[in-house]
Amino acid sequence: MESFQRFANDAATAFSRARQYTEEKIGHSEKTQYDPQFENLQRRADRTKVWTEKLCKQMENVLQPNPTVRMEEFFLEKLDKKKRPRLTNHEVLGQLMTSAGNDYGPNTALGGALIKVGNVQAKIGLSEREFVETSARKFIKPCKTYIENDCKSISKERKLLAVKRLDLDACKSKLKKAVSTEKAQAADNDLRAAQSEFDRQHEITKLMLDGVGSTHTNQLRSLGEFVEAQLKYYLTSYRELIELQKQLNSTDAFAPNATVGTNSTSRDDIANEEISPLKPAVNVASRAKVLYDYDAANASELSLLADEIITVLAVPGMDEDWIMAERGNQRGKVPTTYIQILS
Repeated sequence: MESFQRFANDAATAFSRARQYTEEKIGHSEKTQYDPQFENLQRRADRTKVWTEKLCKQMENVLQPNPTVRMEEFFLEKLDKKKRPRLTNHEVLGQLMTSAGNDYGPNTALGGALIKVGNVQAKIGLSEREFVETSARKFIKPCKTYIENDCKSISKERKLLAVKRLDLDACKSKLKKAVSTEKAQAADNDLRAAQSEFDRQHEITKLMLDGVGSTHTNQLRSLGEFVEAQLKYYLTSYRELIELQKQLNSTDAFAPNATVGTNSTSRDDIANEEISPLKPAVNVASRAKVLYDYDAANASELSLLADEIITVLAVPGMDEDWIMAERGNQRGKVPTTYIQILS
């Protein structure tokens, strides 16, 4: 009998909520509104969930472009099994180059070069693997933890709050419709109880939503750790390749056999262009390549066309964001960000 009574009460409550929800939708009943601060917290939580999911998914795409491998890793993670060590493409390429070099002969020009390049590719691949593992641990894992745990908890509390809000508004409607003092007293008691339940759940939900702020702090830290890992990977690759280039350039087989035309550029010329300072020494004329079109804003400036070569001169006292430029008989200042110093 007791279980039947409980079932009847639950059914009556569910019916009351459904009726309240329907009346709100058609505009026949008032709806308790959350305060603006609470609404802002809800919107922040929604944005955080959406963007965390998108960023996490795209980060996985970046770290592992192969969808088949991603699917395999997904199932291994769900089955709580350890992932098998997997060589990166650079490591595989390095192994192939080393094998080819040994087959040609380490003492031959091509064989020796292949071995050198293969060793560097293997180092780059190892650095890439470390970058992927660090990014997965420092960025993807915290994001997934937030999505799978925190977001679900927040969603659960918000749904429960919505139910308590329906109960509260249903009690308000019931009190308004009471036709006798006895029914009004009973409805008022129900309203007080519903208000207490709503206030309690509102406070719990608000605390959960406030916690999203700490999630932003954690994600900011994870983002910094991702950038640090990425920088380490690229710096390692850059240093290894610079050293490799020096070794290859010191080999006779890599020396240029002939110069074609007057505009031929050696590796050293390219390197010098890339590491040239933004501005030349004061009062020393230098050549510069224009990177983008620029329209002069007044008579003191010089218009530029992308890819043209001009002469530039650093003038004492001039703003560091500008430099004096000459093209034939034309002269005027130009922004330094629009040019690249060549010599």
